[in-house]
This record gives sequence, C-alpha cells and structure tokens, in this order.
Amino acid sequence: MTSQTSESKVHKTYLEEDMGRKGIFKWILSTDHKRIALLYLYSMMVWFTVGVVLGLLMKLELIAPGKTLMGPQAYNATFTVHGVIMIFLIVIPGLPAVFGNFLLPIQIGAKDVAFPRLNLFSWYIYVLGSILVIISLFGNGPPDTGWTFYAPYSFKTGTNMLPAALGAFVLGFSSILTGLNFIVTIHRMRAPGMTWMKMPLFPWSIYGTAWIQLLATPIVGITLLMVAGERILGIGFFDPAKGGDPLLYQHLFWIYSHPAVYIMILPAMGAISEIIPTFTRKTIFGYKAIVISTLAIAFVGYFVWAHHMFTSGMSGTALFTFSILTFLVAIPSAIKVFNWITTMHKGSISTEVPFQWAASFIFIFMIGGLTGLVLGALATDVHLHDTAFVVAHFHFIVFGGVGFAFFGAIHYWFPVIYGRMYDNSWARTGWIVFFIGFVTLYGPMFYLGMKGMPRRYFDYLEEFHGPNIISTFGALVMITGLVIIVTNLIKSARSGPIAPHNPWGGTNLEWRIKSPPSLENFDEIPVIDKATYKFD
Repeated sequence: MTSQTSESKVHKTYLEEDMGRKGIFKWILSTDHKRIALLYLYSMMVWFTVGVVLGLLMKLELIAPGKTLMGPQAYNATFTVHGVIMIFLIVIPGLPAVFGNFLLPIQIGAKDVAFPRLNLFSWYIYVLGSILVIISLFGNGPPDTGWTFYAPYSFKTGTNMLPAALGAFVLGFSSILTGLNFIVTIHRMRAPGMTWMKMPLFPWSIYGTAWIQLLATPIVGITLLMVAGERILGIGFFDPAKGGDPLLYQHLFWIYSHPAVYIMILPAMGAISEIIPTFTRKTIFGYKAIVISTLAIAFVGYFVWAHHMFTSGMSGTALFTFSILTFLVAIPSAIKVFNWITTMHKGSISTEVPFQWAASFIFIFMIGGLTGLVLGALATDVHLHDTAFVVAHFHFIVFGGVGFAFFGAIHYWFPVIYGRMYDNSWARTGWIVFFIGFVTLYGPMFYLGMKGMPRRYFDYLEEFHGPNIISTFGALVMITGLVIIVTNLIKSARSGPIAPHNPWGGTNLEWRIKSPPSLENFDEIPVIDKATYKFD
C-alpha cells in the first residue's frame, strides 16, 4: 500500500480553501468530493425531470392511432432529445458521478479523490455539455436523428443537430476525467491494510467502470467530431456519395456505446452488491467471483458491439462471431445474480425499502438480460430488430437496471449523505407505485414488438391500440411513483428525523463515521484489519 503523505498535504491546501468560502461559492468552487457529488445529483435531477416530461409526451402521443399531440417531425425531435438527455446526461454519469464521488474515497479510507480540482472541473464540463444539448432545442429546430446520430442523416438533416452532437462530445471529456480520477484514487489512496481483495464491491464496480470510461469514450468523441467534419467541411467519412461508408459510423458508434451500457450497469451492480449483504446480515457470497465477473464484463463488453448491427449487412462470419460473444457476456452477469440470490439464502432478511429496490432490480434485470439474449440470437433478431421489443429490452436494462439501483442506492445511503431519515411509509408506497407503473409501461412493448410494431413511429395500426393504452397508463402510474419518491426524499433531506448511527447495520467505512461526513471524512486515516467488515 502506497503512502498517503503527499496526498494529505495537498488535501490540506484544498481544505483551507474550502473553509474560506461562503454562500454559493462554497458549492460551485468546492473541491470536496461530497459536495461535487451533490452538485452532480442536483444537476441530473433537473435534466431527469426534462427527460421524463419528454418521455410522457411521447407516450401520450401513442395513446391512440393518428395524431394526438404532435406530428412526425416533432415526435422525432422529442425522442431524440429525450434519448440524448437520458443517456448522456443521466444514465452514463449517474451512479459513478454521484455515488462514486461521494462514497468511493470514504469506502477506501481516503480524505478525497486524487485530483480534487480536476473533479470539480469535470462537473463544469458536464454543465457545459448540458448547456450545448439544451441549445440544440432552439434555432432550426431540435435534432431529429435519434440519440445515436446515425449517418448519413446526421450530417444531411437541416435541424439543429450539431450542438447536440458537440454536447455529447464535451460530456465525454467529463466522463474521461472522472474515470481517470477514480483509477488513480483507487491505486494510490487506499487506507493502510486495504488490499485489493479487501476493497468493498462498490469501489470495484467503479474501478471497472472507470477503465471503460477512460478507454472507450474517446472513440465516440472522435466519431462525433467526424460527423461535425461531414456537416461543416463536407469531408466524406460516412457519405457514400463521396466514397464514405455509413456502416463505418455504426461500427465506431457502437464500439463505444455498448461498453457504455456497462458504464451504466456496473456501478448499479456494485450498489446492489452492497445493499443485499447489509439487509440479509450476511457477508456477500462469492466475493472473488463478483470481482472477477465485474472485470470480465468490463473486458468482454468491448467485443460485442456489432450485435446492434445484425441487419446492416455484415458477413456471416461476423454475425456468428458477435452472436456467440453476446451470449458469453451474459455469463459474468449471471454469476452476479446467482451470488446475490445465494447471499439471500438462509439470511436474516430485513425488508427495508433499499432491499425492496435491490430485489426488484434483480427481477427487472433478469427480464432485461434474458430478452437481450433473444436479440443476440440471429434468427429472432431479424424479426425483432427496430421494433418496440428493443425499446422494452433497452428500458428494462438501462432504466430498470440503473434506475432501480439508483433509487435503491439513494435510499440506502441517504442517512450517510444527509444525516437524516426519510418517511419509510411514503418511500415504500413510492417503490410499489413506481414498480407497478414501470412493468405496466414497458411490459406491453415486448408484445407489441413481437407483433411487429416498429419503434420510433409516431403512429401505428389499429391492432396495436390496446397495448399502447395500457403502456401509456403505466407511464402515468410510474411518474406518480416518481413524484412520491422525489418529494419524500427532498422533504426528508431538509427536515427528516436525525438518522441514528449506522441505521442499517452496515459494515463498510461509511457507516463507521459520523453522518453526514466531515469535510475530511476521517479524523485519522483508518487502518483496515480482518474485523473491519464483519457484522456486529
């Protein structure tokens, strides 16, 4: 374990700077990892609200055949901006930027991240990218290419696509810098005695995610710059009229965007791996297997991108290879699920709200994962590609997986973050309503896709009317659950009862310090021994 002497001296300087600031400057100029995490959280909640409203407008449009709220152009723009906001502003940075920033240094026994100023700079880059995305809503009209910015349409459309693409490009820098910061923090700032195999599973998930952020994100950045070059300079990378290849864009985009799925889901898995042992009063089953599976997902995830392109005209050998790899990447995910279930077996389970979110995460994630294998099989993918089935699968994995884990994490670590408790009855009600709404919203889309309803269409045949009514009703129910959850958390953060010390009986370091944590986290850097992670 490397010494933390030099890091401690540097951190003392940042600490003195933070203590000298007042008002809003204590936040927007703070290098404290906990405040930066909350800056990310509050920023994301603003964009999340916008994204949810856009999603609701789409579902209201689909409540009946024909035009109800908007025409095809407005619908294209709505789902494009909804996708860009949800993917690039919420889901990809979500758990790493919020919970990674807040908890990673505490869980490894450090006073801050390795580069506090770079951490704050990453948030400013995130805000800049967000502003560029919002600018795209004005001018020649919102972008209408879909969140994937597929060529050649992305450089031929007359809408305001360029600011959105540049916004995604800028957001990539925030992701890269955050990943770099976390990697260095984990390598250099672990507390004495905290070997790699004593590190909690959430930091392990952040570690695997950080490497994906660092290595995969530049690819999408280069790709978006190439699109900008097409629009501004007419270079011809992807334009077939100039000798370019539109299929090249798809390869480059998905080489990043499929690993990006694991940027989303690995921290979610890490949070679930912390919640389940706490509420079963057991040590996690198969710690090393979960660690290895985390790194395996991060590694194999680089090699499965082309399963998004089975209908694009690749060779038979490529189709077969990527289908096999897609099935292989399911193995480490299945290992985690088996380990979580085995941990619960014969455990003294306490069904508090965080555990309910974790249990429902496993249910939703298994549906998303199994339907992903249906799309990974060549024969079935040909029928289901670009249908509502894909939308359902995508949301079960991304919104179901990341969303359920995020709400489970915020309810689990709420006492640590705010030093207060939330209203348990309202939290439970919010979970039930959200869960019912989620399944009702996205479940019918599996049926619609199998029946042949295309995705991204603002209109549909009469035979699809019934399931679409059910789906839209589910959206209203789910948003009701969201309102209950968010209202309860905001109210509790301001005036909830003071949290008792370690209310859940957790064993990691964040439960062994006062809540909310002090500016330096620890009075003295802890020394890790075998007893640190045992249940009291």
